[in-house]
Amino acid sequence: MSILSGQRIGYIRVSSFDQNPDRQLESVRLDRTFIDKASGKDTNRPELEKLLAYIREGDAMGVHSLDRLARNLDDLRRIANSLTSRGVRVEFVKENLVFTGEDSPMANLLLSVMGAFAEFERAIIRERQREGITLAKAKGAYRGRKRALSEVQVADLKSRLAAGESKTKLAQEMGISRETLYQYLRNGAI
Repeated sequence: MSILSGQRIGYIRVSSFDQNPDRQLESVRLDRTFIDKASGKDTNRPELEKLLAYIREGDAMGVHSLDRLARNLDDLRRIANSLTSRGVRVEFVKENLVFTGEDSPMANLLLSVMGAFAEFERAIIRERQREGITLAKAKGAYRGRKRALSEVQVADLKSRLAAGESKTKLAQEMGISRETLYQYLRNGAI
C-alpha cells in the first residue's frame, strides 16, 4: 500500500472459523482491520458492512485477493466502484492491483477479467466437489460429514433443554452453532 492522506484499512475474510486470518495481510501495515468469518457467497458479512460505513475519502482498503472481497463479478464491481467513487483507494495484494476511481479503461477491464476468473475458478471447484461426492457415494465411501455431537452429548443436550436451559448457551458450551443445534431439533435427534 502506498502513502495516503487517510487510514489504511484492511478487510479479511476467511470461509470457516478454523482458518487463520493472520496470513492474508500479514505484511501490510494497517491502522484498522475488519475480519469476517463467513462464506464469500454469504451476503451477510457484518464486518464488511462496518468497514463500508467506517471508511472515508482518502483512505485505502487493502484486501488479500479479489476472491476474499467477493465471489462473483457483479458483487466485486459493485463494491469496488462504490469505494472508489467515494475517494477510497482499493488494493488487492495478491494480484498487485490498485483501483482509485481514476482508472483507465484497461484497469477496469483487468478488474472484470480477474473477477471473472475468480468466479469461474470457484464454480469449477464446486463442480469437482459435487462430482467427487457423487463418485464416492456410488462406491459407498461417502457418508457425509461427521456428526458434531456423540450420542451421549445428544442425550445430555436433550435433558438440559427439557430442564429449560438456553439453546444459545448450550450451543456455545458444546462448541456447536445454534444452527447445528436446530438441525438436531429438526431431525428429531433431540
